[in-house]
Amino acid sequence: MSTSFLRRILGFLRNTWRGLTSMRTALVLLFLLALAALPGALLPQWSLNESNVRDFADEYPRLAGFLDDIGAFNVFSSVWFSAIYVLLFVSLIGCLLPRSTQYLRQLRARPVRTPSNLSRLPHHAEGTVPLPPDEMLAVTRRKLRHWRSEERTEQDGTRTVSAERGYLREAGNLVFHFALVGLLVTVAGGQLTRYEGQVVVQADGSGFCNSGTYNYDSFRAGPTVDGTSLGEFCLRVDDFDVDYLHTGQAVDYHAEVRYQSGEDLDDGTWRQHSLKVNNPLRTAGDRVYLTGNGYTPVFTVTFPDGQQRTKRTQWKPVDGTTMLSQGATKFDRPDMPDEQRRHRNQLAVTGLFAPTPELDGKVLSSRFPALNDPMVAVDVLKGKLGYATGKSQSIFSVNQELIDSGDLNRVARENLSVGESISLDDGTTVRFDGVQRWVNLQVSHNPFQPYVLVFAVAVIIGLGASLSIKRRRIWVRITPGGSAGSGEAASTSAVEIGGLARTDQAGYGEEFTRLSGELLAGGTGSTSSAAGEENSRGRSS
Repeated sequence: MSTSFLRRILGFLRNTWRGLTSMRTALVLLFLLALAALPGALLPQWSLNESNVRDFADEYPRLAGFLDDIGAFNVFSSVWFSAIYVLLFVSLIGCLLPRSTQYLRQLRARPVRTPSNLSRLPHHAEGTVPLPPDEMLAVTRRKLRHWRSEERTEQDGTRTVSAERGYLREAGNLVFHFALVGLLVTVAGGQLTRYEGQVVVQADGSGFCNSGTYNYDSFRAGPTVDGTSLGEFCLRVDDFDVDYLHTGQAVDYHAEVRYQSGEDLDDGTWRQHSLKVNNPLRTAGDRVYLTGNGYTPVFTVTFPDGQQRTKRTQWKPVDGTTMLSQGATKFDRPDMPDEQRRHRNQLAVTGLFAPTPELDGKVLSSRFPALNDPMVAVDVLKGKLGYATGKSQSIFSVNQELIDSGDLNRVARENLSVGESISLDDGTTVRFDGVQRWVNLQVSHNPFQPYVLVFAVAVIIGLGASLSIKRRRIWVRITPGGSAGSGEAASTSAVEIGGLARTDQAGYGEEFTRLSGELLAGGTGSTSSAAGEENSRGRSS
């Protein structure tokens, strides 16, 4: 490999690194990251709501196919989003390291010397003060005590003061950018170590333990979580209640729960907690949220031989306003050892549940979400439910293909109030016994969440400091005896003041006017007519 070729490669890498770590590139990548996140906010995501993605695909099949190919339904796990994320992280680190070094050098540096011609600065004032130079220097020192200042004596005896203020502006800027990097790191760490599970629990004292992923109805986790080391706790839901307005709008949800974690698991202690939408349970490093609720119709099937089976399977609300629900409660024939025969004699009770029924002929609907003489409209299906196929099934419905093929047949249809029953031709009866409440709980674990909050607050503080603090300088030249070589008494001093805003000048004109007026008044706080005049150019600035 020739030396010139190697130099070109090194030059290309150096220029690429400089371009990547420039602030302009970081801003462009930050804009691209926000732009890339838009599909994740506007489109349903596989990881959050699979059913909404499927509904979108049914409505717009060609568009959905294209969007799925480019990862628009899985934005935050896509390669292109991760690439922007990583590039932004590298760019910010490359920008901040040299700027931090430069800022540390600035903190250690002394304020610059007083310019020889202060009248050329944007802010300027001068006058004669009836104080000797030493006293005027003390006045200046007192007025600028909150400024970082440096005093110098020139060869002709002139005393100068250089002062600067607003160093925290750059510190706020660095805090903002480092906090932004910390935010990126903690969000990424949270995605790697988080897990989130959904579980439906009957509000009748039933519960679950966070001992494995098999206890959840759905479970999502980061790549470092294998489900074997979840936070250890158990929970029971004793009661659930909802308060409604007369319009049917829910105003309050609350579930009374008991839980165990830590040492309570060993000694059997149960602790009480009122679980509400904005009052999650925090235990064992996890958070338990109340995210949904519904009704569970209770059915009892009495088979021809007199055996009974009672089942409580939650039904899914199809109308959140009236809580009209649909579902399927499935039964196996008891004491039937022949597996083939048992599979041909399975039962499913499907249909609609109305907490406050409203009938249009025999068509059932609901007009209010609370329980007021509840009713179900059911179809009783008999035949194969498809368990033997090994395919997963929804608990809220039966396989329509089995109905279409004739393996599952409707043998009865009826509207039932609590206590009423249907009798089938073979002597089997299906009774509607009543209804219970169920709640949907979400268990979330993200050990980086507190750090995300800390860095988010730091981002706001750093941004506020960088926008509100102004970097400005002021110089004061004190010449003994009125002016250099004037021969006036040493009991007076000629004072010349110059000011410069290093960043945004907004507001510094008023501050300079106040300071220069107080200095030219000899520190008394009011400017005398003999104190001199302020340059109108500086005042207008």
